[in-house]
Amino acid sequence: MRLFEAILDANHRAVAGDRSAGVRVADFPAELPVIALTCIDPRLNRLFPGVLGLPEENFIWLRNAGNIVTGPLSSTMRSLALACAVKGGREIAIIGHTDCQIPRTTVSQLTERFKALGIERHQLPENLTDYFGVFASERQNVIRGVDFVRRSPLIGPRIPVHGLIVDVQSGLLEWIVNGYETLEHSPAPPPALSLPTLGAAVESLAARAAFDVGEMKFPETKIGEMASAAIQTLSVHSPASDPRAPIAPPAAPISPPPPPPPPPVAAPPVHPRAVPIPPPIQLRGHGRTGRPPPLPGGFATK
Repeated sequence: MRLFEAILDANHRAVAGDRSAGVRVADFPAELPVIALTCIDPRLNRLFPGVLGLPEENFIWLRNAGNIVTGPLSSTMRSLALACAVKGGREIAIIGHTDCQIPRTTVSQLTERFKALGIERHQLPENLTDYFGVFASERQNVIRGVDFVRRSPLIGPRIPVHGLIVDVQSGLLEWIVNGYETLEHSPAPPPALSLPTLGAAVESLAARAAFDVGEMKFPETKIGEMASAAIQTLSVHSPASDPRAPIAPPAAPISPPPPPPPPPVAAPPVHPRAVPIPPPIQLRGHGRTGRPPPLPGGFATK
């Protein structure tokens, strides 16, 4: 049985009427003292540290309004970190309580109460909810505080962080966050990144290659000879690279080819024109006289 398992067991037995219930602190020398963050509510004065079954020398008591933790690096985290580093705290408990007044206080009510103290609204922080850590429920506030403490770089990774709520009337404890289970399921921290030094890298390469520098055969050609050979090779394959070659005039720009002519348009078919044939001419006879008829205008034919 671990420390807080024994604390919860003794607390529940004591509330049920067992006067002999208690915690044998001698059984937990490596888990004491306990650091507890609670509210400033005066009703808690009579409960701690007796509600945990611990003597005062094994109990480090931190208090603020609403047992609020506002962040992994907040001022409350500074006190918790020093309680671990300086006072030797081994386990942390964020303990809320029933019938807390903060969830029932609105921002407007808070503003009016400050005004009654002579503090105007413009003198207060712009966001009162974030600054004062106003919360909606005791359980939610405890869970959020445990999460901040657990993620804080100021708290050792092997320190359990528990979350509890105490009944201000009976003293009964409710275990909301089991810090032991959180540690068991938390991922292991990544290993430290070590970069190899230059000397180690050279030694590693030499060991893998397994060769003797003295046995390597290098060409006896001089650097100047190699450069001359390279220049000659370039001159043969690329005459333009020879600095002694005359500079050729720039080539005329190539004009783009003319666009292809449009395809010929087929002429419409020519049909032969039909020539109308006049009707045949019919001549009138000269009548009984045998003479042609008179011409118009009174002219007569001879």
